[in-house]
Amino acid sequence: MAEDRKTVIITGASRGIGHTTARLFLDRGWQIITCSRDDTPEECKRDPNWTCHFPTDLGDADSLAQFIETANEELADAPLHALVNNAGMSPKTPYKERLGCLNGDLEAWRDVFELNLFAPLKLSRGFASALHRGEGAIVNVTSIAGHLIHPFAGSAYSISKTALSGLTREMANEFASLNVRVNAVAPGEIETEMVESEYEVLIPRIPLNRMGTPEDVARTIYYLCSEDAGYVTGSELWVTGGQHLF
Repeated sequence: MAEDRKTVIITGASRGIGHTTARLFLDRGWQIITCSRDDTPEECKRDPNWTCHFPTDLGDADSLAQFIETANEELADAPLHALVNNAGMSPKTPYKERLGCLNGDLEAWRDVFELNLFAPLKLSRGFASALHRGEGAIVNVTSIAGHLIHPFAGSAYSISKTALSGLTREMANEFASLNVRVNAVAPGEIETEMVESEYEVLIPRIPLNRMGTPEDVARTIYYLCSEDAGYVTGSELWVTGGQHLF
């Protein structure tokens, strides 16, 4: 690891918000360590600044533990300056319904919470020492659905993001003793491959009258990891174009 460059770990980095965030940190001179279920996209394998990528299933305890061990070995005694807990899931039932309170296998609920809530906690614990060395920052990616009833987000997903918001607050308090800041970003309707045409009907509810872009979220994440946010902890920043106001 180059000692003169900052290092960030980003989960769920093979596509969408995670991939855009990784590219932004790269463009701004950071070393990045990433993981996702998928391998690194081909165009990124040609980038010599992409430090390392580990295919990982963060919903599987053994795979997650292996990632923490391997990434810490890669860091050695070097500091870690940021951890971005971006990976998440919002599955549907076999009938293409979102997992609600009246439907869906409870084991599927547990899978959602394992990835959306417990993985960020386990990762934050696993990299706490490295983050302490770097006096770093943790950013959890929550959701507008964790605060408001959303027409297309199922209960399992929404409640897991509500819990992640609470976890962010508690972590901010506890990690402060390590000189590590903990914040969250709560995206609204963001144009990624996960968004379907049904989301178009939500645009009139957005004061800025457009869906957000992955870049909108990535820039907010970067701010929270930067020195510009050096006195910001325990905050959750809305990236919704104003949708959360209603």
